Amino acid sequence: MSTLVSPHGGNELKPLIHPQAERPDALKRAEGLKKIPMTSRETSDVIMLAMGAYTPLSGFMGEADWRGCCEEMKLADGLFWPIPVTLSADQELTDGIGIGDEVALIDGDSGEIMAVMEVGEKYAIDKESECQNVYRTTDPGHPGVEKVLDQGEINLGGRVMALSEGEYPQKYPDLFLRPAQSRALFTDKGWSRVAAFQTRNPMHRSHEHLAKIAIEVTDGVFIHQVLGKLKDGDLPAEVRTKAIQAMIDNYFVDGTIVQAGYPIEMRYAGPREALFHALIRQNFGCSHLIVGRDHAGVGDYYGPFDAQHVFDTLWDGALITVPLKIGVTFFCEKCDGMATAKTCPHDPEHHISISGTRQRQMLSNGEDIPVEFSRPEVIKILQEFYTGQG
Repeated sequence: MSTLVSPHGGNELKPLIHPQAERPDALKRAEGLKKIPMTSRETSDVIMLAMGAYTPLSGFMGEADWRGCCEEMKLADGLFWPIPVTLSADQELTDGIGIGDEVALIDGDSGEIMAVMEVGEKYAIDKESECQNVYRTTDPGHPGVEKVLDQGEINLGGRVMALSEGEYPQKYPDLFLRPAQSRALFTDKGWSRVAAFQTRNPMHRSHEHLAKIAIEVTDGVFIHQVLGKLKDGDLPAEVRTKAIQAMIDNYFVDGTIVQAGYPIEMRYAGPREALFHALIRQNFGCSHLIVGRDHAGVGDYYGPFDAQHVFDTLWDGALITVPLKIGVTFFCEKCDGMATAKTCPHDPEHHISISGTRQRQMLSNGEDIPVEFSRPEVIKILQEFYTGQG
């Protein structure tokens, strides 16, 4: 019997995808339905629904769930849910769709039919209210806010059954793990306390230190990286994966780390997204989520530790997965090792820390990266990528 945390909202995962054998007939039928083009974020959400990562949702949110999620972080039935999962379309298109109709959901970029939805609701939303509640800002310069403001006028809510997981299973055969697979893997390893480490960046020594702290207090760490669409300047998943694996192979005890990826598209919602990441990792079987500085943030929209503090505002029973809160990590020249603000008494002038922007500049210019900041094996892989970009 599994000793892992139970999926969110119950005891069973809820993947929303047709069995492989049924897909050809279901796809043929879907080709005759009215088609709804989706943004990259909506396509990502369909795949997350398909794999069971959004358990226990049954599809895109109706109005009551959307409103409760935005305003109170609760679905209409009271279940904790911090980030809206919605599908929008233009008024002209939705005018021709009736309640109870089935529609085909297509990837707006590739044109592939991803799923069929039975339309249960059509409703208009207050985009500014959603942005203020979820992102704490209505500034269109925020990438998540920009996505909401660009949505169609009407949301369609209803049950979804997916027909495809897109390119991910083929493109990332060794990384793409569904929640059922990660749970089976953890169980095979004998793990019950698993810490997830969310990343969309290569791991440097500060991240390595975070993971090693987590290993000390859990059975193992699930390095779970974003495979969905990122913002400009973020490294491609293939480069990031190679760099992370180099760190794992050279600096971690064998059997303490699992590297995987999932197809979410970042919202950059800071505190709300940290909660969402914990909920999703609960479905993947993780008991803890490592939450460091500025988790899922962007720019200066959130305080450096807002994503840690937000967990303290939850009510009892909202989440099973808990945060593993760790401060800023760095190499201290006087300590002669990795440290955090809790363990190092020395002034910042003795700390070696490089911002992501500064690191990209250094790599682009061919400057040396201090070994106290990043492992040589990681630096080599990143330098090869940036040299090829020149």
